[in-house]
Amino acid sequence: MLKRFSIFLGTTRLQILFILFGATGFISLALNAVDEEWVPAIQSLMVLIFLIGAGIVIGSRLESYERGRWLAILVPAFGLVFLGVIALPQLQVLFLGGAMGWIIAAMFLFRTRGAMEYKSAIKHLRRDEYSDAVNEMDSLIKEQPDVLNHYRFRAEILRLWGKLDRARRDYETMIKLNPESALGYNGLAEVDLQSKKYPTAHESALKAFELAPDEWVAAYNLGMIEDRLGDSQATVDHLTHALNMKVSDARHRLLIHLYLIRAYQRLEKFDLAQEHLIQLKKNESGLSEWQTILQSPQAGTLRAVIAEDIDLIEQLIIEQISIEDVIDA
Repeated sequence: MLKRFSIFLGTTRLQILFILFGATGFISLALNAVDEEWVPAIQSLMVLIFLIGAGIVIGSRLESYERGRWLAILVPAFGLVFLGVIALPQLQVLFLGGAMGWIIAAMFLFRTRGAMEYKSAIKHLRRDEYSDAVNEMDSLIKEQPDVLNHYRFRAEILRLWGKLDRARRDYETMIKLNPESALGYNGLAEVDLQSKKYPTAHESALKAFELAPDEWVAAYNLGMIEDRLGDSQATVDHLTHALNMKVSDARHRLLIHLYLIRAYQRLEKFDLAQEHLIQLKKNESGLSEWQTILQSPQAGTLRAVIAEDIDLIEQLIIEQISIEDVIDA
């Protein structure tokens, strides 16, 4: 859960959240040494400031639809907390109870719609019923045409189905609705990568990276495309950046080390290529994960992109080939 939350926030937002938490805790502890009547009120105010700051940090990561929903839930609650802490401290317990009651009631009042459609679409996907899965999302998008995540999910279904042009249109719609959508540009890059349109994919991946430089996925996709284009130095720069962003799983670290081996071989930096071969073997567990994933009937488009890379990794691990052979693959 914590890992998913940190991935959701990204490095910069997570750091801001930790700074807010640390500053609040430090100031509150320091005030414990002060014997004044106003100290509890200031400590409560610090907690309120932290909650508001945390809400802003997390809210900035949400889509506009979800952000509006949570504002409707939390703003009245914060108002009640403020009244109880600052304006009417003698009624603090009453106001805090009211705030909690409002949050619980508002969660039901402003509940997210579409959960049933997502569940139904996933059930259809498991049965390879792509048309029915898309129809579920079509009806939801018709009802909620401004929710970016609906288009993103439908695009992912379409990509599994092999309908890349239709998936591309959904990502373009995401960008139209939000020109700063890194997810939209990243999706366009992935579609064009699957279509082997590498120059076009590079343009979209570069824009995604500019919009979300702290997201390892954006740097990873950009570096993978640059590997395909043979731009070795750019591959090194962006994939090293991705590793510095703490890639969350061995599967993707495995591919990153493969591309870095190839890039350093092309740059004739053989010692660095050897270092990444060592790291590749340390992430060997990711190989069996990829092999299992690629056996799925729904992994056709993914196999087209990385199946050859996975074969190369296996050959490197069992020492059937050397890193000199990777450069020609």
